[in-house]
Amino acid sequence: MSSMAAMPNSHAPVDVPDLSTVWLRAFLEVARQGSFTVAARTLGWTQSAVSRQVSSLEGALSGGPLFDRLPRGVRLTEAGRILVPYAQAVVEALQGAGHELVALREVAGGRLRFGAFATADAALVPHALAAFRARHPKVAVTREEGFTPVLLERLTAGHLDLAVVSTTGGGIPPTGYELRHLLDESLYVAVPAGHPLAAVDRGPVRLGHLADADWISGGSRPEGTLLDAALRQGFRPRVAHVVGEWTAKQGYVAAGLGVTLVPALAAESVRPDVALLSVLDEGGPARAVYAATVRGRSPAPAVEAFVGALREAAERIPRASRTMA
Repeated sequence: MSSMAAMPNSHAPVDVPDLSTVWLRAFLEVARQGSFTVAARTLGWTQSAVSRQVSSLEGALSGGPLFDRLPRGVRLTEAGRILVPYAQAVVEALQGAGHELVALREVAGGRLRFGAFATADAALVPHALAAFRARHPKVAVTREEGFTPVLLERLTAGHLDLAVVSTTGGGIPPTGYELRHLLDESLYVAVPAGHPLAAVDRGPVRLGHLADADWISGGSRPEGTLLDAALRQGFRPRVAHVVGEWTAKQGYVAAGLGVTLVPALAAESVRPDVALLSVLDEGGPARAVYAATVRGRSPAPAVEAFVGALREAAERIPRASRTMA
């Protein structure tokens, strides 16, 4: 057999023993101080306790002594010198993990990934996010915007920690999610500033007064949209223009091309040449807004803190009915 074949395989896996972090802490402190006595004093242990931990570590490693015991103090052996950087890496990694976990618990670190539907971004989310960042500036925050079904898919897939979602037209909240109720939105109808109804100081209007108007909506059919409110009041609105963006809808209204419904969340961002008339909707709130998380998953402390900020922000939404869960 050749000498090459007789050589041991230097890449063979090594059976690494289970090592106590207490052993490693004692070893590093003795190495740092050069003395069992001083290490014990620093750690607040007895000298015999430190000696036992180091002896246990030496026995587990089976690599011989880690220290030469001298008349005065100790000195690292070659085995001890090799072990020092590995022991430091283990202890520092565990300390780092401990710091991050404390920061997570105290919402002084970690991350928050959330999504929201478009009108929530008009007022609710900005107010909540500003308050959250002021209180928890070290949390890394990312946000997405999208329709409720897409946000829920992202939430289920684990790409989001929380989603601000809504139900329209009295829809049943989706199953599989923990839904924290934020608010029930009232509705406004947006008309040109010179519209006859805008010139009269009156209370909430019935949408039936605008049954013959051209309507601007995000979809060609009223079902499943805010225009469900018109169906509840006994007429089918004539959708003359399908426009998705709220700012564009306002432009159409201001130009006299029709009227549109505006939820309370978007009321703060209405332009001055558009008038808002509160809607009398006896069929209940037009839309409920929730902070959603996936049922069965433990939300991070940052999620709970953000839900609190959302609830505070919901109190600032004009003419919204709030029933906190």
